[in-house]
Amino acid sequence: MVDAEGGTGATVPGDDGRPVASGSPHDGPAQTALDVVGAAVAVIDARGAVIGWTRAAEELLGYRAADVVDRSATRLLQDSPADRSGAPDPLVPTWPARVRAGEPWSELVELRHQEGHGVHVTLHASPLAGPDGRTDWFVSAAPLSASSFRPTRDGVVVRSLLEGAPIGLSIWDTDLRCVWLNSTVERQSGVLRHERIGLRVTESLPGFDTDAVEAAMLQVLRTGTPVIDHEFRWIAQDLHEERAFSSSFFRLDGLDGRPLGVCSIAVDITSSWARERLAVLSEAGTRIGTTLDVMHTAQELADVAVPLLADYTSVDLTEALPLGGEPLERLESADGTVPVFRRCGVASIHEGNPESLWSIGEAVYVPTVSPFMSAMTTGKSQFEPIIRTGPGTWVENDPGRRRVIEETGVHSIIVVPLRARGTILGVVVFSRNDTITPFSRDDLLLAEELAARASLSLDNALRYTRERTASLALQRNLLPRHLSGGHAVDVAAQYLPADLHDGVGGDWFDVIPLSGGRVALVVGDVVGHGINAAATMGQLHTAVHTLADMDLPPDELLAHLDDLVVRLTEEDAEPRDEDFSTPVMGATCVYAVYDPVTRRCTMARAGHPPPAIVFPDGTVTFPELPAGSPIGLGLLSFQSVEMELPEGSVIALYTDGLVETREADIDVGLGRLGASLARTGGRGTPLDEVCAEVVGTMVSKAPSQDDVALLLARTRSLPPDHVVTWVLPTDPALVSNARALAVAKLSSWGLGQLAPTVELIVSELVTNAIRYGAGPIRLRLIRHRALVCEVFDSDDRSPRLRHARAEDEKGWGLFLVAKLSHRWGTRTAPGGKIVWAELELPLGA
Repeated sequence: MVDAEGGTGATVPGDDGRPVASGSPHDGPAQTALDVVGAAVAVIDARGAVIGWTRAAEELLGYRAADVVDRSATRLLQDSPADRSGAPDPLVPTWPARVRAGEPWSELVELRHQEGHGVHVTLHASPLAGPDGRTDWFVSAAPLSASSFRPTRDGVVVRSLLEGAPIGLSIWDTDLRCVWLNSTVERQSGVLRHERIGLRVTESLPGFDTDAVEAAMLQVLRTGTPVIDHEFRWIAQDLHEERAFSSSFFRLDGLDGRPLGVCSIAVDITSSWARERLAVLSEAGTRIGTTLDVMHTAQELADVAVPLLADYTSVDLTEALPLGGEPLERLESADGTVPVFRRCGVASIHEGNPESLWSIGEAVYVPTVSPFMSAMTTGKSQFEPIIRTGPGTWVENDPGRRRVIEETGVHSIIVVPLRARGTILGVVVFSRNDTITPFSRDDLLLAEELAARASLSLDNALRYTRERTASLALQRNLLPRHLSGGHAVDVAAQYLPADLHDGVGGDWFDVIPLSGGRVALVVGDVVGHGINAAATMGQLHTAVHTLADMDLPPDELLAHLDDLVVRLTEEDAEPRDEDFSTPVMGATCVYAVYDPVTRRCTMARAGHPPPAIVFPDGTVTFPELPAGSPIGLGLLSFQSVEMELPEGSVIALYTDGLVETREADIDVGLGRLGASLARTGGRGTPLDEVCAEVVGTMVSKAPSQDDVALLLARTRSLPPDHVVTWVLPTDPALVSNARALAVAKLSSWGLGQLAPTVELIVSELVTNAIRYGAGPIRLRLIRHRALVCEVFDSDDRSPRLRHARAEDEKGWGLFLVAKLSHRWGTRTAPGGKIVWAELELPLGA
């Protein structure tokens, strides 16, 4: 078309896809984005007449706009005679058929210059919507260099380069609207070319994050800095499959330096190495760190790397991890290497791991100058795509690895440090032997990413292992190693920690000898898990021992324990506002005292599951024992229940982990426990076997989410001739009679050698009872593993040990008792108190 002043208006696609005038020649050289790639542009209407002509077209062919506008475009074609065979030259355009089809096309043609010579160009035509519904054509022509291509049959190479290349090429103007693209883009996106021209990327390619792509293009247009390898995902609407593309963008500048647009290059990387790298990392995310076991996590890293990245992988960790075995600093080597790591994971494509010099758990020796030591000391990866074994290399000083390299053909390695929280945990070594291709820089990046992810998992496992190890050590050291019920009970116990991420809990148990041949049985459970729970358990365990030495009844002992825990909690709590309550150190406990003389058992519990009693005939019962409140609440609501047990009965104390599950009510667990005890707890079955059978049955059918503790005690009774009791009047003159009765009984028991000591102890205890107590007075001698002398009076005031001076005539009684006896004490009893002293029996008695 001709403008109003006689100039020629170059026509380019507008926002609506229709041609618009680009300017007058009097305005200076007008350029479009297509001019940058050497393309001359013309617009041809449906009749084949030229209706738009650019300055680039004029420079290419020498025709002014007035020479070609409104004239047939075929005048611009150079005649091409047939070859000698008579066949038409393949360069003769075939575009008339394509024009009739209304499809975009590209062709290698020869145009006629105004001076008569031919000009070889690559012609590209795209349909445009013209007035009245007609189809006009937007035609661009890019000249071919004579030194690059000749007008022969090889023109198909040019078409392959521009249209058949597997790289998608697109050009966008300064408004980021598409002005040109090749056929590969059509295949990649499934959108026809004429449907893309004139549209923004956000309008033309639905199905992926076009906003991010457009933001990258705007950045390139604004700064001029190319964006390389911008990865994005796109879902093909017709195939409903996800595709991945790597795009690069660079700016197109005009002769005056002003930006004219952006060129984008898109490569389908759905099946490329980059995509495989993502797949490897994705698989690593699901396979590494599935447990909190350090060795298992290291092996998972090795298993993931082989064969996805390497033919052989080893994971060696430093002494920072609690792996056990002899400390590395104590190990020595005579070949110049030093023990630095322990082998924790190994994997190979070959059976038997022939590349590995050390087995799992063994110390790994490395030369002081080697990539392994460098990775550990510097914290940087060591990359040797080609291992050199000649003189002066680190391999020369490592004969073991040199032999493996020669025998297995290892030719390429990557050593990556495993680092977390600023600490080097070890190194992972990737090697190739069967894979001919050496490691590349991309492989190094992938190896470092795998190591980084594994390091986090190893660090988590390390922290868990350290706390769990400390918790177990604390808990097991506080639990009794050797249980003994004396002549009162046979005992057996089993503790089973739950394998939880939170670590061990605060479950504990104990058997405490008391005066008079009695025994205390206790089982407790601290709320929570980990080292804090274990430490709290240690406090409660010590407190119970202290209170048990005071010979308190079970309900009073629990009340004192509750008061103690409340005070400890208040003392340990940080200062808080009045609106906030003090944190509670929660725990449950059951405490029972069994007396083999009377065969009576007194029990109390604080929020704990009830004890079970198995009678000699196999009958199981759960006594109706008031539940009480958990320790630490300060409610002091505890009650004792006393019951007489036949000899051979089994008292079962346990923690809730044995009977509680997330799937069933506790009553279901109690029923299962009762059935298991009835089946195995009879008189003839050893308690160790009963204990193991009960725990195995309960846990195997319903795995516990908590620690499990079970304490079993089978009752005994002292023979009648091992206990003697005398009732004494409150007459000081009869103290000598009490001494005589005691000495006579000792003689009948064959313990005459203890008579002088017992005579003095009886004299002092009976005298104190007569002088400071109230009648009636009872003297009792008990023979079991020790000899116990007890004096009862009806005054509940406890005696006090005094330290008399040398010149004092009084105040020596209890002092002498304490010196002569193995241990002594006092305890409350129904209607009064008992003062007792215990002596060790002679050997062989």
